Amino acid sequence: MNLFINDKVPDADVFQLIDNEPVKKSIFNYLKNKKVILIGMPGAFTSTCSQKHLPGYINHLENFRLVGIDNIICICVNDPFVMDAWGKINNAKNEILMLADPFAEFTKKLGAEVDKSDRGLGIRSKRYSMILKDAKVVYLGTEKETSHCEISAAENILSKIKE
Repeated sequence: MNLFINDKVPDADVFQLIDNEPVKKSIFNYLKNKKVILIGMPGAFTSTCSQKHLPGYINHLENFRLVGIDNIICICVNDPFVMDAWGKINNAKNEILMLADPFAEFTKKLGAEVDKSDRGLGIRSKRYSMILKDAKVVYLGTEKETSHCEISAAENILSKIKE
């Protein structure tokens, strides 16, 4: 990753499915003047993402609210239709914003791209979780392997939040 504490995340366009239409917006539209958890994952419907990473954040939604988090954003190198379907299947209930980075623009600007072509996935994102305040990095936890979810797990990130 190309980021450090107090760095501002790079700007890039991402997509969200709204009323069954893909809507393109700058990532800053979701981060400006907010305290946000940004979770990056290799891909929707993949095993660790679906069994541990996303469910951990869904299970701790109320705990994140209690410590002042305005939004939780999940971003993957997938299309907005896949991200929306994955959110619905996992009962994210519009509580976690499911954003798509289909061309890996944001992921590459972060320096978080990883080539998973040998597994049939192509360019994907490393697994990470960030605490951001007004788009600036307060904490960043990146896994060494995309199959791991410890540093970036909801429970760990919850323990790193300071008001």
